[in-house]
Amino acid sequence: MEISTEKSAPHLYEQKRTKTKSHIKKIIKYLLIISVSLMMVLPFIWMLSASLKAEAEIFGFPIKWIPETFHWSNYKEVWTRHPFHLYYLNTLKIAVITTTLLVITSSLAGYAFSKVKFPERDKLFFLYVTTMMIPYQVMMIPQFMILKELNLVDSHWSLILLGAFNPFGVFLFRQFFLSIPDELIEAARIDGLNEFGIYLKIILPLSKPAIATLVIFSFMHAWNDFLGPLIYLTSDHLYTLQLGMQHFVTTFNTEYSLLMAAAVSAIVPTLLVYILAQDHFIKGVANTGIKG
Repeated sequence: MEISTEKSAPHLYEQKRTKTKSHIKKIIKYLLIISVSLMMVLPFIWMLSASLKAEAEIFGFPIKWIPETFHWSNYKEVWTRHPFHLYYLNTLKIAVITTTLLVITSSLAGYAFSKVKFPERDKLFFLYVTTMMIPYQVMMIPQFMILKELNLVDSHWSLILLGAFNPFGVFLFRQFFLSIPDELIEAARIDGLNEFGIYLKIILPLSKPAIATLVIFSFMHAWNDFLGPLIYLTSDHLYTLQLGMQHFVTTFNTEYSLLMAAAVSAIVPTLLVYILAQDHFIKGVANTGIKG
């Protein structure tokens, strides 16, 4: 018995040492995650704090994260000095219509590229996806000239049509549809469903994670877009939030308290969209690319 105890002692010591190393690694990992998370969240906390301060307090040092007096009037002034509600509605209109059209066009194209067999399908998909590598600055002028010829400049439809087609959305849906068994599609064809019926009654109900993922990305891009509205919109009543917030930035002064209050008001819809779709979004990110 003594010999077996002596033999097992080093083994127990090694096990204890391994567990200690594992715990230390976990602690370091969690500390790194917490540190990175705080770095990400800190600017948002500062923005929220600045939106409730007087202009003179914002850049005080050391930073007072909790204002001595909460200036709720900053939010009231943002919504009353300029037609901020109109900018909000314009942005909401563009984001919702663009996202809806993008989901429809991307899912249809993704279904065709994944489940419909036609000549040179994969080569055509490869060429389409490679357009994602072209910088927007290269296409900016040709797109503007085309839309000008169509009399769509200074119109919301210019932004909606440009955002309604996106290779990333097609890629996302194609990769997700590849994970759906072909046997299911073949069974539906045998039962007499045409391609559009299969897409509408079988594919779309199974595609909630991919739809939620694209909705989040598309809505956030359309909502936060600054360059597109800057190029195509010239009338103040057509401005989006990103252009409307520029009213608080003048040549000689920037009203940071009002600008931060406007920014806080602007991020609320994107947070709501993410909160409502986050479960499906996580599933979509996990499932996309399983097969293909």
